[in-house]
Amino acid sequence: MAVPSPDLGTLLREGPFDAALRAAIRARGLSLDRLREHLQARGVSVTTATLSYWQSGRSRPERRDSVRGLRQLEAVLEVPAGSLVALLGPPRARPRRVGVAEMGRFWPDGGRIDAAVSDVDTRWDERLTRIGQHDVVTVGPGREELAIHSRQVLRAEADGPDRWVVILHLDEHDRPLPELRSLRGCRLGRSVHQPEDGLLVVELLFARPLARGETVLTEHTLVNRAPCPLATNYERKFRLPVREYVLEIRFSPDAVPEVCRRFAEPGESADVVPEAGAVHGVALNFGPGRYGFSWDWPVNC
Repeated sequence: MAVPSPDLGTLLREGPFDAALRAAIRARGLSLDRLREHLQARGVSVTTATLSYWQSGRSRPERRDSVRGLRQLEAVLEVPAGSLVALLGPPRARPRRVGVAEMGRFWPDGGRIDAAVSDVDTRWDERLTRIGQHDVVTVGPGREELAIHSRQVLRAEADGPDRWVVILHLDEHDRPLPELRSLRGCRLGRSVHQPEDGLLVVELLFARPLARGETVLTEHTLVNRAPCPLATNYERKFRLPVREYVLEIRFSPDAVPEVCRRFAEPGESADVVPEAGAVHGVALNFGPGRYGFSWDWPVNC
């Protein structure tokens, strides 16, 4: 004999949260997209994917702004105020926030990095495995650094990662900070601009929170503004290991150094002669540490 499903009133009193939310949505007769529109009209930004995760039990609102959005959702669903919020219970254990001092471990001025990174959300950093990262640096005819294009594949080691944090530092603090363009697989989140320190910190938000074991591919380009910084080196700092890192430096035919130095710390350095106006390096299972290229320009050129 089939056991009848609990009614909405019972679920709102006893839970669980996801079952009560599903029942409330079904009773209201609105699609997730329509619920999103109603919430947006109330000043709450929640994606349909997030609503779907909430009602399926894949995730639940825990951050302060999410709980505030849930209170507005109660009004849209026409259920008693506080009924869904009460079913959340105490917050579940969450990934610890990465210490900002750790984030600045390989930077020359850790204090400034600490201060900047504290204004963005780095709590998922340790739950994202770096499967592959590929940087392409473009150098112009005037020996200037024109742009940095980055592509990466990340894998979630827990449910919930929804962003990646980019940190960029210019050696020449009198140059304008670059502009972030050409996003793929992500969108711009919060950012911190400190031009006096040559420092830019940006959150790249994924299309939705990842489930454990899921991968995400993102791409972004940082384009320097005139007057562009002089290109003499580029390095990537790895607080956590990466399976494969590829770094390319592409020089204009009018500005190609005779020799570039590839360095890895920890690891060995080597001289590399540009071929077809470019050099590249590959690091496997690398990090923590620093990996990059440096070069000198002929004085009489």
